[in-house]
Amino acid sequence: MLNVAIVGASGYTGLELIRILHCHPEVSVTCLTSEQSAGKKISDVFPTLRGCCDIVLENLEPVRIAEKADIVFTALPHKAAMEVVPTFLKLGKKVIDLSADYRLSDPAVYGQWYEPHLNPANLKKSVYGLPEIRRSRIKGAKLVANPGCYPTSIILALAPLLKNGLIDLSSIIADSASGVTGAGRAAKVDSLYCEVNEGFKAYGAGGVHRHIPEIEQELSLLAGEQLKITFTPHLVPMDRGILSTVYASPKKSFTNEAIAQLYQKFYAGEPFVRVLMNGNLPSTAFVRGSNFCDIVPLVDARTGRVIVISAIDNLVKGASGQAVQNMNLLCGFPETMGLEGLALFP
Repeated sequence: MLNVAIVGASGYTGLELIRILHCHPEVSVTCLTSEQSAGKKISDVFPTLRGCCDIVLENLEPVRIAEKADIVFTALPHKAAMEVVPTFLKLGKKVIDLSADYRLSDPAVYGQWYEPHLNPANLKKSVYGLPEIRRSRIKGAKLVANPGCYPTSIILALAPLLKNGLIDLSSIIADSASGVTGAGRAAKVDSLYCEVNEGFKAYGAGGVHRHIPEIEQELSLLAGEQLKITFTPHLVPMDRGILSTVYASPKKSFTNEAIAQLYQKFYAGEPFVRVLMNGNLPSTAFVRGSNFCDIVPLVDARTGRVIVISAIDNLVKGASGQAVQNMNLLCGFPETMGLEGLALFP
């Protein structure tokens, strides 16, 4: 049995990790931390866990936590993660970090979009944890940087086109819409019910959203050369889910049948990517609570552009589910273990 610690368990991603791992047959959650709620039972913070997980939350003390766990999930904000991850690594623990702290390989880029990095040497050691692209490297990693939610939806949407050199790299535009849980659990005016309900708005527009360098880094690696994208995120009055619509100009003309075959071949055998056909379009409602990414590639015959639409649950495939998928790869478990649950509908 694998003993697991979740550092930062009182946020939405922490709760989602507990929910998923509770049904994992090879895992025992042995330690949960929360600076704000230390001393309380996790079931007092999240009543959905009553009688299923009543672990008492602890303060963040890495040495003591490491004594209780074989692997550590750090579900902390950026900067807070890189303050403790090096200690866990020195103590011989494998770490799956759900923050942005180890996703960018260049410390100068991290500093430009966030702040100076506290341990840049670990950036070279971390593996970007998108299994469909980095599966072999993830298996041998000690530090996995779990991808962001928007990047997951966009990278998976574009990977087949970029890997095959089929689109103009200067033409990529991505519009993504996310549920409110993407903003985290901390109280913010912009996330209040009256601020969100009955509204649909863009934010982080004009090339300033912090996921842009992560998206561009991974897309550039797939393309084999540097590229830039236009990315605009939007906030939707729903709890969870991301729908991304990505546009690009192809280097040659495609039919819908040809591009669908390309995607089906690229993702053949991938347990959590479903390529849709026959006029079906992705919806966040059909992946809610699951680790699936639904994708449909289309051709706009009038303009000649390629359009790829993807849908994920931002808390599952966009965060905690993908983290468990990475844990399974790290530990030699079947990749789908604990993640077989179907989407919740309605």
